[in-house]
Amino acid sequence: MAGYLVSDTRKVTTRRFIEMKEKGEKISMLTSYDFTTAGIVDRAGIDVILIGDSASNVMVGNTTTLPMTVDQMIYHARAVVNGVKRALVVCDMPFGSYQTGVHDGVVNAIRIMKESGCDALKLEGGVEIIDTVKAILDAGIPVMGHLGLTPQSINKFGTYAVRAKEEAEAKKLIADAKALAEAGCFAVVLEKVPAALAETVTREISVPTIGIGAGGHCDGQILVVADMLGMTQGFSPRFLRRYANLNEVMTTAIGNYVADVKSGDFPNENESY
Repeated sequence: MAGYLVSDTRKVTTRRFIEMKEKGEKISMLTSYDFTTAGIVDRAGIDVILIGDSASNVMVGNTTTLPMTVDQMIYHARAVVNGVKRALVVCDMPFGSYQTGVHDGVVNAIRIMKESGCDALKLEGGVEIIDTVKAILDAGIPVMGHLGLTPQSINKFGTYAVRAKEEAEAKKLIADAKALAEAGCFAVVLEKVPAALAETVTREISVPTIGIGAGGHCDGQILVVADMLGMTQGFSPRFLRRYANLNEVMTTAIGNYVADVKSGDFPNENESY
C-alpha cells in the first residue's frame, strides 16, 4: 500500500493478535473517530484503531462516556472504516447496548457490525457479562474485553482513580481476565491498574493484553489520539505521553489565517481564478 510507514501492509486480523503475543511483538493501538484522522493513523502503521465511546468526551465535550448511543457509534465507526485499509478496527459497544441482557447485546452487536463494517467489538466487564460475551462470540463476532477502570461504570465507582489496588479486587480482575480469555475474547484491555497486576494477567492469559495506565508489561498499548497528539489540554494523567503539541500548531495556523483574511492578504492573485 503506497504511503504506509510500515513494510508489512497485510491486514491486521484477530489471528495475528495471538501470533504477535506468541512472538513477543508489541501491539500498537490508538483511537480514531473520523475518516481523515483514521486514514492518517492507519498509514502511520498502527496495528489497531478503536472507535472508543470516548468520542463522547473528545468529539462532543461530555464529561462521561455514558451519553453515546448505538447510532452515534455506528456513525463514527463507519467513518473510520472508510479511512482504514491495514489496521484492525474495533468499535466500543456503548453504555446500555449490552448491560440489559444477552438478547439486547447480541442484537446491538450484530447491528453495529453490519452497519459499520468494523472488524470487532469491545465490551467493558468480566464475569457479570460473560454470558453476553459468549453469545456475541457465538454469533461470529470477535470480542475484545476491557477490565480495570471501566468508564461506563463511573457512577458506580465514583472516581477515575487506579483500580484493583486491593487484594480482593485484584483477584477478581485476574479471574475476570481468565474468564474472558477462556470464553474466546481475542484480547483484553487493562485500564489504570497497578503495573505488577497487569504483568500477572499478561503472563497468565493466552490472549494479548492492551494497557492504558497499566505499565509496560502488557502485550500492547492504547492512547486516545487527541491526547497523544496534544490536541487536548488540561488532561495530564501519569500514563499519557504527548508526541506533539497540535493544540499550539493549530491555534497558530488558524490565527495566521484569521490575520490574513482580516488584512486582505488572503486570497492573493495566485489563489484566485
